[in-house]
Amino acid sequence: MPIKRIKRTYRKARYVFYRETLIDTKEHVLTFLGSFTGIAILGFINSKYLVLSDNLFLIGSFGASAVLIYGVINSPLAQPRNLIGGHLLSAIVGVTIHNLIPNETWLAAALAVSISIVLMQVTKTLHPPGGATALIANIGSEKIKALGYLYVLSPVLTGVLILLAVALFYNNITKHRKYPAHGKWF
Repeated sequence: MPIKRIKRTYRKARYVFYRETLIDTKEHVLTFLGSFTGIAILGFINSKYLVLSDNLFLIGSFGASAVLIYGVINSPLAQPRNLIGGHLLSAIVGVTIHNLIPNETWLAAALAVSISIVLMQVTKTLHPPGGATALIANIGSEKIKALGYLYVLSPVLTGVLILLAVALFYNNITKHRKYPAHGKWF
């Protein structure tokens, strides 16, 4: 009986993976356009209004968010509640932990990520890139660390809202794509 269960589980996993990657060319184009536009807007703002070496507006966790909100738009992890809540909660935790433990980066980074994950689970705002947002608050440049709680507002909240606006546009262009999934915002 365990062999049958393993085979069934394998078939289900293979099917889910196959379905998630089975997207027609039009979907690939919309995914590309959405992610390109969202990240390009953030990069453009960063390059025009901030010193290039600072990268204060374009943080790494936004790249991972782009994968979710443009590439797997029906995932519960890609919905607006998770996108916004996960990043904001993680940014607050990251800055708070950095303020409490500024001189032990290894400890602050581990605590910030771990606490963020648990709080996102508890609040039902799990968004994996949020862990990176908390991490960046602790290992980012001195300018990012110096922002303190302003980090939560910009780049995090501002950047997430820009990515969300672009996702709403590109993910609703055709009748085959619908974002947020099932009309759920929060």
